[in-house]
Amino acid sequence: MGPDLWLLYRQMLRSRRFEEAVTDLWQKGRISGEMHLGIGEEAIAAGIVAHLQDGDAMALDHRGTPPLVMRGVDLSLILREFLGCADGICCGMGGHMHLFSREHLTASSGIVGSAGPIAAGFALAAQHLRPGNIAVAFFGDGAMNQGMLLESFNLAVAWKLPVLFVCKDNEWAIVTRSQHVTGGNLLERARSFGMPALEIDGADVEAVWNAAKQGVDRARKNNGPTFLLARCIRPEGHFLGYLPLRRSLESMIGMVGPIMHSLPARKGASPGERIASLGSITSLIGRTLTEKYSKRRDPIHHVRQRLRGEKARLNEIEKEVEKEIQQAVERALS
Repeated sequence: MGPDLWLLYRQMLRSRRFEEAVTDLWQKGRISGEMHLGIGEEAIAAGIVAHLQDGDAMALDHRGTPPLVMRGVDLSLILREFLGCADGICCGMGGHMHLFSREHLTASSGIVGSAGPIAAGFALAAQHLRPGNIAVAFFGDGAMNQGMLLESFNLAVAWKLPVLFVCKDNEWAIVTRSQHVTGGNLLERARSFGMPALEIDGADVEAVWNAAKQGVDRARKNNGPTFLLARCIRPEGHFLGYLPLRRSLESMIGMVGPIMHSLPARKGASPGERIASLGSITSLIGRTLTEKYSKRRDPIHHVRQRLRGEKARLNEIEKEVEKEIQQAVERALS
């Protein structure tokens, strides 16, 4: 049996609308500090969380809001935490990066790569105390260069821990392209530890669901961990209101003119090198703009297009989600 796309769409939309509400509160100054959003990652979270059962655990990175929303954590308590209130999910002391829910066996951290050892610990506990339960680790492609994550891969394979390692790869390390700071192939790196590694389109929730099912089933049968490499985009940049993204774009655009003027110059780099630099900059500008504004890679748009034949049902779900998020915001602010 395949996935229930209507249920997955509802979950994805709940996460998107919730984070849009968070964005509004942040822009109004109600939420202070940084805010790392999971917009663009909804299909990854939905396709994996749909397979989780009571007793399963999640280790999240600093973009943990989508899995928390989809796992059923009280939305008002999450918002109260973001607002710094003492009755928030972590008594107002965790902010948005360090969130914990004992009831849902979920922990997040702002330390890059820490989801690996946390998930390995959850999985080891499940192996001894709750056979059949699993743990999931969510992290970005930058975390693949962290030693603690690679050590977690090693232990998970050596001890056959029931873990699903999920790498959300948007090909950016803040404002640096990952290919400039990461050597080799991430799939092959994971496979070198002796575990299956699958690459999936992180904008296609059905593809994520199918791949996650393989890894989750394998873990529940005590056959060890699986690695998923989910390609995605992050339209808001590294964090909400991240000015370097805009300023980097402005700087790149500003470099085009001087390079054009330098093409006929006799001194300095060769004309071929200058043309190559110009091509690299314009390519980066184009890709950045595409990721920011194109709907082609938007997971919400992707699944909605598949469901648009039943407009009445779509409208009903969207109205219900809008009402749920509005009420959660009102409760949090009251």
